Amino acid sequence: MLILLPPSEGKTPATSGSPVDLARLSAPSLTRHRTKVLRALARASARRNALDILGVGPSLADDVARNTRLDTEPAAPAGQVYTGVLYAAAGLDDLSPAQTELAAASVRTISALWGAVGPGDVVPAYRLSMGTDLPGVGPLAPTWRPLLEKVLAPRAAGDVVVDCRSAAYLAAWKPGKGTDWVSVRVLRELDGKQSVVSHNAKHTRGLLTRHLLTRDGAEPRTAEDVYKAAHELVGTTLIDATLIEGKNGASTLELVVA
Repeated sequence: MLILLPPSEGKTPATSGSPVDLARLSAPSLTRHRTKVLRALARASARRNALDILGVGPSLADDVARNTRLDTEPAAPAGQVYTGVLYAAAGLDDLSPAQTELAAASVRTISALWGAVGPGDVVPAYRLSMGTDLPGVGPLAPTWRPLLEKVLAPRAAGDVVVDCRSAAYLAAWKPGKGTDWVSVRVLRELDGKQSVVSHNAKHTRGLLTRHLLTRDGAEPRTAEDVYKAAHELVGTTLIDATLIEGKNGASTLELVVA
């Protein structure tokens, strides 16, 4: 299986350690574009209108200032840097050795700065969203799309993609036709009525990620396998789970929470 996650908006900066070494990150074919985006982000973050360029408020000025020195900032494994609701529930930094190995092979965070990284890739905390039109690079999602296609399409071939990303990060790469692709959708049930949720959706996607990495049994290889694994959570964290089959290998896994 290949589990695709969005990055967390908030990130936990490393307090010690060496800076990022782009050459040592996974998917080395992305190094050239990572370097280009990193340099453009540093320049943009030093501008007077940096907050407007990056689409953030004054409360995040320190995060934007950190963007100007990411090549010297301490770095840590991505599973520790990415925090927030989804990552807290997934607990990628709290796995057994065998589960850590599975996560390293199966989990990829789609990032506006790095393209795609695994939980063990050592990176600094940064502030950049995929929807940004970055001066010197342009709208980020289209610039990453052909590069991620070369990296992720071979990995997804013959396997199942469990997609927990938001729309902005979905724009950076979509599995091709015929790929077994499961998008995870979370609904809340209240007084017999169901509605789409956002905050609780992140938590539930994190719980699903952790369950897929820590459960007993064979690793899911098809959409039906993912559905059966998710259904194991019904009665505990879920009210129900349903697999809705689409066209050309695309399916939607609906998870219902209270």
